Amino acid sequence: MRTAWAFLLLLAGAVGQRVKYPPPVCAVKGSTVTLPCTFTPTMKIIRVVWCQNHLICYGVTPSVYDSDSKTNNPSDTRYKYLGDKTGNCTLQISNLQKRDEATFRFRMEADDSAGHWTGQSGVNVTVVDGSPMKITSSSEREVREGQSVTLLCTSTCTFQQLQVTWFRGDHPLPESGPALMLSPLTAEDSGNYTCGLKANQRTRSVAYVLQVEAADGGTTLDYLTIVRVLLVTAHTVLIVIVASIVIKRTCVCRRQSSR
Repeated sequence: MRTAWAFLLLLAGAVGQRVKYPPPVCAVKGSTVTLPCTFTPTMKIIRVVWCQNHLICYGVTPSVYDSDSKTNNPSDTRYKYLGDKTGNCTLQISNLQKRDEATFRFRMEADDSAGHWTGQSGVNVTVVDGSPMKITSSSEREVREGQSVTLLCTSTCTFQQLQVTWFRGDHPLPESGPALMLSPLTAEDSGNYTCGLKANQRTRSVAYVLQVEAADGGTTLDYLTIVRVLLVTAHTVLIVIVASIVIKRTCVCRRQSSR
């Protein structure tokens, strides 16, 4: 009976211990994701652990992060602990791989075994291999000089962080975030834009064609001028035709009168 009770304490931890995980995460292979996490300890925490696909992250269970330097895995530096031992248990995973598709769980260990606790619900991470990115725009494809437009590099997955490479034609742009803001627009901003994950160029998107038109008062004024010229020309031609008919009829009447 005592053994069973001790196991239940090990599994559940002390009353009041809590771990709060984010919703399930979906990300493209090669991207960077952050798993925001908080915990509520009731004692002084001396060790924190993140593991994969294990219910309690205890004993010889392989971990992706362990604050105990003797058990850390230095061969895989893709996992970075952004938290502490007082309430923040955030974990960041860079260069996401298929083997990262798992349920991640966080465990805290106190200076008293009664304070040990593992958040059993965990956070599920899904990894999509080579899913192409897609560009969406805050405006229509045809915009005018002086305006602004924001292009967004998105995918079928939701990202906490997204490091991408932007291209205009075949020339890379300095921006590395998922949003590319162009303001104020000039004619030189016209072109074919693509984006893809920095760590996986196979995710490069289909080209988005951006056409920057002349500012208001430029192209619009030209169109109005052309219309006015056409109207004046048509009016002039109409006057000439009517005058010719009147003159012709007048001449005919005079000839008939002279007879």
